[in-house]
Amino acid sequence: MSTAPIIERCREIFEDLDFKVVRAWKDAEPGRKVMGYMPFYVPREIIHAAGMLPVGVLGGGDQLEVIHGDAYYQSYICRIPRSTIELGLTGRLDVLDGMLFPSICDVIRNLSGMWKLMFKDKYAHYFDVPQNFDDGVGGAFYIEELKILCRDFEEISGREVSDEALRRSIAVYNKNRRLVNQLYDLRIREPWKASTTDVYLILRAAMVLPVEEHSDLVREYLAAAQDEEKPMRDNCRIVLCGTFCEQPPLGLLRSIEMAGCYVVDDDFMLVTRWLLDDVPLEGDPLENLSDAYLHHSGETAAKYVPDVKTKGLHLVEAVKRSGAEGVIFASPSFCDPALLDRPMLQNVLDAHGIPYTSFKYAENSGQMQPIREQAGTFADSIKLWSAA
Repeated sequence: MSTAPIIERCREIFEDLDFKVVRAWKDAEPGRKVMGYMPFYVPREIIHAAGMLPVGVLGGGDQLEVIHGDAYYQSYICRIPRSTIELGLTGRLDVLDGMLFPSICDVIRNLSGMWKLMFKDKYAHYFDVPQNFDDGVGGAFYIEELKILCRDFEEISGREVSDEALRRSIAVYNKNRRLVNQLYDLRIREPWKASTTDVYLILRAAMVLPVEEHSDLVREYLAAAQDEEKPMRDNCRIVLCGTFCEQPPLGLLRSIEMAGCYVVDDDFMLVTRWLLDDVPLEGDPLENLSDAYLHHSGETAAKYVPDVKTKGLHLVEAVKRSGAEGVIFASPSFCDPALLDRPMLQNVLDAHGIPYTSFKYAENSGQMQPIREQAGTFADSIKLWSAA
């Protein structure tokens, strides 16, 4: 069995800006609803429990010419809000019955307000998360936010979001996260068998496929990849950091790989593995989701870290866990969270003797040669230093 047909299907999904897979799902049964979201972190379990399809909206990438979107936003912010507006104004997102805008940055907060003004007939909600991690404060706040989503989704879908429905959905997403973690474990062990472009395309498919179907896809890929013979190269193992919101073009990932780097960890589409452990099925499901976010979730630049002493240690742990030899900071241009976070993370890497390099990109980056040369030089220097 080959991985090629699986990746080809994922590539077709990746290149489809008209969301044909989503439209087919919605048209298959009368009354089906679709909830879009910016895929940093939202509780997809609640969308699923309401009988709706969660759909990640990641902008237009390098396939979409932005014309209308540029009229709504200034040029000195990241590109993803402009291309998302373009998708909306050109009718590509008409299939959505609503949009969630998670708490990423001020730009996405502004986008949520813009969306309400532009698409008055569609549900739009800015989904905030706690910055206080005490169960009685941040936890209580977060549970109330989740209850608002439950009530809103019940009204949109016409389906009760019961505790039992939530538990079933939590179980489904627990299984999907375990499979995604197995995919990442395979890439750590044998990165030549699960390339970064493969992993990326599989995660992109998770943004539009029903979670059950995506779990089957990951399971099939794992079985095929483990049996497939591919050459192992003397590449440098790196962690890619900064790609948690505006996504890098596929050509950028290929350029890094062609430069002699195996990406063994990253922060692509964190919603697929944001929660680090299974969410318990016993007890109150909303309390369990709250506890998972407060105490068992990942870290990134857009998440508040209350203890400054632990800031950046998650990146050091990722390097150790994956056996990486260095870190590449790839941040979107004008991404305030990533670019403001980077100096603090670099200081932590310096303290632990971990080499790094950095560059900026946009989702429509066209010139990859300088990035390839920089990544190749970084990989070569690591090999020279380690040999010395």
